[in-house]
Amino acid sequence: MARWEKISGALTAITSGSRTTVWGVNSAGSIYRYTGDDQNPWIRIEGGLIDIGAAPDGTVWGVNSAGNIYRYTGDQGTTHWRSIPGALARISAGSRTNVWGVNSAGGIYKYTNEDAEPWTRIEGALTDIGAAADGTVWGVNAAGNIYRYTGDQDTKRWINIPGKLVRIDAGSRTNVWGVNSAGGIYKYTGDDQNPWINIPGNLSDIGTGADGTVWGVNSQGEIYRYTGDQPG
Repeated sequence: MARWEKISGALTAITSGSRTTVWGVNSAGSIYRYTGDDQNPWIRIEGGLIDIGAAPDGTVWGVNSAGNIYRYTGDQGTTHWRSIPGALARISAGSRTNVWGVNSAGGIYKYTNEDAEPWTRIEGALTDIGAAADGTVWGVNAAGNIYRYTGDQDTKRWINIPGKLVRIDAGSRTNVWGVNSAGGIYKYTGDDQNPWINIPGNLSDIGTGADGTVWGVNSQGEIYRYTGDQPG
């Protein structure tokens, strides 16, 4: 039976770049980073965000309630966050160079790696997006339809994958997870004909890393780490 281990704390959004790179925000917008110690799991990071994306290489981006975009700079100088031009409602970071977001109107944007003109518009409309270190990108739209990015192949940038989800995240091409409007948890099977397997549990947001790490939060703000089928 699949298992989830409850971790102390309260978060409304969570992101997992790897086993050691897990970040989240709570209902007040406060930002937390996982310490690696389950007895004292979270350290508060200055700033205020409503969504956050962390990559396995340590890259972290976030957006606040006004749609302002920030990139984490660590302890450089006196500020932890650098403001990046643009306006987004959701953001996902697969690596330093693979950062994607969607705005409040559903517009899709990819980071150009140039802070002066940071975003290029990608055709389509999504409400949530997940970008992985290997370049994999998935998204869901306002109707719950699921899409995988194909780039410029045959002029069709997005391929529709059967199923309905409201949140999605991609750690790699084969490690894609999502949750539906009822809180049901789904993992990608790798087979587009039968793409999803239901994982026991109930979550409202989910984050998965390149190394297979998966964390989630439920509608009560409770935090869980996936332990798979490990006994005991």
